[in-house]
Amino acid sequence: MTRSSPSLIEVEGLGYCYPGGDGQAAALRDLDLAVPAGVRFALLGSNGAGKSTLFLHLNGTLRPSRGTIRVDGRPIDYGRVGLRYLRQQVGLVFQNSDDQLFAPTVWEDISFGPLNLGLSRSEIERRVEESLEILDLGDLRERATWSLSQGQKRRVAIAGVIAMRPRILILDEPQAGLDAVGTRQLVRLLEEIRQTGVTIMMSTHDLDFVAGWADEVAIIAAGETVCQGAAGAVLADLATLRAAGLTPPLVAEIAVRLHQLGLLEATTPFPMTRERLLDHLESLAPWGVRKE
Repeated sequence: MTRSSPSLIEVEGLGYCYPGGDGQAAALRDLDLAVPAGVRFALLGSNGAGKSTLFLHLNGTLRPSRGTIRVDGRPIDYGRVGLRYLRQQVGLVFQNSDDQLFAPTVWEDISFGPLNLGLSRSEIERRVEESLEILDLGDLRERATWSLSQGQKRRVAIAGVIAMRPRILILDEPQAGLDAVGTRQLVRLLEEIRQTGVTIMMSTHDLDFVAGWADEVAIIAAGETVCQGAAGAVLADLATLRAAGLTPPLVAEIAVRLHQLGLLEATTPFPMTRERLLDHLESLAPWGVRKE
């Protein structure tokens, strides 16, 4: 497909089988993917589709059985120096924040990554303070990590990754355990991070959220790429979503039905957010009818 920006991540023919498995139970099978720079990218798939396994390949934790991964045009180098470079470029936030937090305090946890980069004390302090400010964690700098709420732990985990200054931030099910307020706060924080030039990639089961957030979407099933493209086009393909075991977002189902009824022109982009859908429905009201 034609892209307006180059791909920061390119995956070609990726295959992987966990130790003890066989080719019939491969976690990834000839998977292809391209993540353009600067986008909000959503990776979709049912449980067991291979999303987490793919993410662990993108930061070098797992090494593929076959295929290639390029980050910013460079194939991954699995040597010590190569992996250090990769993890400066690609930051991964795990689904369970408890798997990522291990230092006694918030400040110490966020400083761990920069410390391992061999940075000066002043640079480490600067990066930690900036991360604390971006994630609104200043009041928690001396708090014990074990005493934090789930939402606070998620923000600390993100702050620790951001302090590494990655070009790509990957989040595995970042909404898990968050309520509606926590999700809104997370979205606001991720947008602030994206405005600094970071490409955001996440997996999630919440397709209604994806409809209002993502620029580009890829669907994987049984370790293979089903499709990838602009969010509106992919989410409007209800049959493909259902075949992959996914529940289409409500806005997409309504938009498709409006199109089928002749109430949405084929050349009109599908209204993939709640606000745009409501605006379109209002435009269909008879003359003289206005919402209160």
